[in-house]
Parts: sequence; structure tokens; C-alpha cells
Amino acid sequence: MKIKEIGEQGLLTILQRFCAAEIVGDDAAVIAVPADRSLVITTDMLVDGVHFSDRTTGPYYAGWRAAAANLSDLAAMGATPVAVTVALAVSADTAVDWVEEFYRGMTACLEVYHTPIVGGDVVRSPVVTVAITAFGQVECDRTICRSNARSNWAIVATGVHGASRAGLELLLNPEFGLNLEKGDRTSLILAHQRPKPRLDVLPVVWEILDAAGEFSIAGMDSSDGLADAIVQVCRASGVGAKVDRAQIPIPPILREIVSTETALDWALYGGEDFELVLFLPIAHAKLLVDRIGDGAAIVGITTESNDILLSDSSGICPDVGLKIDRGFQHF
Repeated sequence: MKIKEIGEQGLLTILQRFCAAEIVGDDAAVIAVPADRSLVITTDMLVDGVHFSDRTTGPYYAGWRAAAANLSDLAAMGATPVAVTVALAVSADTAVDWVEEFYRGMTACLEVYHTPIVGGDVVRSPVVTVAITAFGQVECDRTICRSNARSNWAIVATGVHGASRAGLELLLNPEFGLNLEKGDRTSLILAHQRPKPRLDVLPVVWEILDAAGEFSIAGMDSSDGLADAIVQVCRASGVGAKVDRAQIPIPPILREIVSTETALDWALYGGEDFELVLFLPIAHAKLLVDRIGDGAAIVGITTESNDILLSDSSGICPDVGLKIDRGFQHF
């Protein structure tokens, strides 16, 4: 069944089943935020053929990834999610089942973090496009910004990098990685199709910083690549960095299917791992890595120089500059 067969009102009736019934129905949603909290807002737009395709994700996982990307942006600011709105542009010939599966994927991800869909819009378009706006809240003195890093701070990656890029390669090239065990293959594919925003890291961060009696942290997420996140924070904070290639957390299974250099390249520039990249004093960073475990690592340290370098603690490879234009770029 096509959307043109049920019309706009029919489609809206279907989509309202995925929304918070007590909020949807008026011209706009009303969300209360406590007086001691700041409202955090982020918007992501996804276009068929650019951000997703049935070849690699299908509608369910496209929906999951769309929700996860927005929740990851909130986590990067230190915010917990409150609600999202969804603007959907589809053609009249789009299958109703495709739209329903997309919303099932979104709500499956959002429900993990108790986040409702509270409204949106539906329009006709020759290209399927989704724009999600996510709303979060953060205590006023706990906002994580990119511009707060200081020299001689540790750089923490909250989990492994390169898995999503490997999963994409497996989806695009079925002949790739045939030597992988089924479980390993599935885990890499799911790293791409069903990423997990690291909202779980925030309570650990707050506990460590509260115990220290100070709030010293900067960061962002690694959706556009680990290297991109490090460079962006360093530039915003006016610091440099020295990143140790040996400390970058790469899934061990990658070394069975690609060279060491390719695995490193995917970890730095592959993107869409949706981990957090946090800059904080070294003592706090060590506690954070110990508490998180599961691939978390201190990957480098900030410096007073403006240089942002990938170094080799073994001394075999020369220092090279991390680049911001090797990750995903729209233009």
C-alpha cells in the first residue's frame, strides 16, 4: 500500500500511534523544564541516498540511527533527553510499511532512553527526508562545551572506534570479511546499523567530578570520526594535542580483516561510532576509563602548542597531523 492510497490524514493517523498521546494533538508541544536546568536543542536532517539506503540499513535501522544520532548530540552536551519532534518528507509512492518500519526503529531506540515523540510534520517530496529535533535538559553548571579544554588534560574515547565503518564495508561488499565468525560479523554490522548513544556515561562523569569538587570537562561525540572530534575540541579550546596511535581503542576483530593502517584509518576517520570524546584532568580521566571499561581509553593529552598530532610511542612512525577533512564531509 502506498501513501497516496491513504492520504495525509491516513498517514498522520498511523504516525500518531508512535507519539506521546497526552502531548500530540495541538498546534505545538508544551514541555516544562525545571528552573535550574538549561534547555538543549539539536537538529539532524537525513536524506535518502546520503545518510541511509535500503542497501545498508533498511527503514527500521534507518529510524534507529536517526534517533541515536540526535540522542548522541545531547549526550555530548551533558544533557539527558526530554522529547523529540520528527518532520518527514516522502513521496506519494512511498510504501506505508516503509514509514511504519522507520518509526518503529526510531521509537525502539527512543524507548531505551524514555524519550517520547511529541510532534512533527509531514510533507510531500520526491526524496525521502527526515529532520529530527531533539530536546534535552542539563543542569546549568554541567553543560559540556567544546571550548573548555585546557593544556595537559587527558583525551578520553568512551569506546572502540572503527566498528561502524567495518560494518558498513560488510554491508556494501558481501564478499568482504568472509573469514569472520558469524557472531563477529553480526556485531560489526550492528555497530553500524544500531549504534548506542553514550548517555550511560554521564552519571559516571558527574559522580567523578562531584567527588573532586570541580567541573572541568570539554567534549563532543565522534559521529564524524574520532579525529574530527579531537580537532574540533582542540580548535574551540585553543589547545593542541598529542594522540598516541597505540592507545586508540580499535576492535581486535578488525585486525583479522584489514591491515593495521586501514584499521587505524577507520578508527580515526570512519565516523558514526557515536562514542563520546571527553577532555578532562588526567586523574579524573583515569577514574572515568576504569569505571566505564569496555573499550574506553585515554588516547592522548592536550598541549600548549596548536599542533594536533598523531604520534607513535614506539618511535617507529613519525608524527603526522590529524586532519578534519578526511572524515565525512557534505561538500
